[in-house]
Amino acid sequence: MKRLIRILGIVVALLILAALALPFVIDGDQFRSALESRLSAALGREVKLGDLKVSLFSGGLSASDLSIADDPSFSKAPFLRAQSLKIGVEMMPLIFSHTLNIETLTITQPAISLVEAPSGVFNFSSIGRHAAAAPAPAATSAPASQPPDLSVALIEVSNGRITLEKSGSKTKPLVLEKINIEVKNFSSTAQFPISLSGALTGGGTISLTGTAGPINAGDAANTPFNARLSATHVDLIASGIVDPASGLAGLASVDGAAASANGAITLTGKLQADQLVLARGGKPAKKAVEIDLNLVHSPAKQSGEVRQMAIHLGNAIAKLQGNYRIDTEPATVNLKLTGSMMPLTELATFLPPLNIALPSGASIDQGTADINLACIGPLDMLVTEGTVDAANVRLANYDFASKLQVLREFTSIKAQPHTLIQTLSAHLRDSPAGDALDNIHLVIASIGAINGSGTVSPSHELDFRMRAAPGSAALTSLIGGGGIPFTIQGTAENPLVRPDVKSIVNEQLKSLTGGKTNAGGILNGIFGRKKKRQR
Repeated sequence: MKRLIRILGIVVALLILAALALPFVIDGDQFRSALESRLSAALGREVKLGDLKVSLFSGGLSASDLSIADDPSFSKAPFLRAQSLKIGVEMMPLIFSHTLNIETLTITQPAISLVEAPSGVFNFSSIGRHAAAAPAPAATSAPASQPPDLSVALIEVSNGRITLEKSGSKTKPLVLEKINIEVKNFSSTAQFPISLSGALTGGGTISLTGTAGPINAGDAANTPFNARLSATHVDLIASGIVDPASGLAGLASVDGAAASANGAITLTGKLQADQLVLARGGKPAKKAVEIDLNLVHSPAKQSGEVRQMAIHLGNAIAKLQGNYRIDTEPATVNLKLTGSMMPLTELATFLPPLNIALPSGASIDQGTADINLACIGPLDMLVTEGTVDAANVRLANYDFASKLQVLREFTSIKAQPHTLIQTLSAHLRDSPAGDALDNIHLVIASIGAINGSGTVSPSHELDFRMRAAPGSAALTSLIGGGGIPFTIQGTAENPLVRPDVKSIVNEQLKSLTGGKTNAGGILNGIFGRKKKRQR
């Protein structure tokens, strides 16, 4: 027994001695040229390695540095630069015949620069293209249309950093940090499993698991893939995904599927937006917005189609469809937003994100709304236009009838604790300059029909010209069929409702003079004559 233990000890000692002596027996640098050549041929890019060392314990070679050249039409700086590269190889062929059979690649702390040209072409699109154009070696049977097949059982990337930017753009680059990638059974000519995880600067994490390949020899960016995508609490502004000038902000989480085939990327699944802001000056929403994703993006055309996505605002559901383009800066959209019988109690929680205010102390506690809106233009100058209809709306803790003092003098209108709007319809045009509402028609239970138009500025300043026609035969004979004109000014939080005395007098004089006299002229004449007498 002691003899067996002694023999095992000698064997272990010899193995340790061999491992220590191996770097002196095999010069790792003698493989550097062959390895650089093999990797360069597979990628169609110049690959440079630092000093190579042989390690029996790790089962391969290690390089102190790795760099992969960029497409020269983009940059002279490296496309990828890594702190180290470890190459797992079959040790027996390496020791006895100096044959290099690669099994694994481990890249540590790489910095990868992804750049998109204004045309939509990426700097990694040409990877493998030059290799594909080169004649295949006589010893292989690979067709000339395919790059040399680099097969590796396992490729790992640890603690990497990826920067994605658009050439010539003023927008903030998208940066992914702490990137870990695992590729199993990689082959440039076959499908292979892949997984990725990382964090975005500014907040949020992202992960992807699925399959990719075979590598598209003509454009690596069009390599087909099919994967599950997950992103959590991505800050739209801090990450650089959204331009602050658009007025959009919030935290986005995605749970969906992404697939690329025939030059198009399809994205489906669920998107949840928290603390969402939808307009400049808006306040973060207190409720989450959920969107059923369904869009198809064309990288080559830098455009996409939104396929009737459902937007869940609590129990209110709206439909969004149309198209967009990202070849402009900022991006431009042509979308249609529709919704029917949406509960206003749900929609009311999203008025602050839209920078829409109600009178101080007021709230909406019932009613439904229908919308039919078109959203067109660049995101920083977006114009939304269409019709808005509502029914049985109750504005709690606000009495609009009490604001119309002049009507209360002539009718039986009484103050009410709330305002009940039986019907409301209007044409809306929202732009960075504010909101314009035309063809306003509403029926208030305590008043009657009211019509008019007006504007709301981004700072909530009101300027409306309205007419009220209370349901009173006596009043109708007094004021005529047109109703009593009044104005609404002040702010949305504190609206000031006043009778339009000038219009009232002017219309009464017109009725007496056959339409040849206006109140402004009479009033100016009276005040003018008074001034002359004083002189």
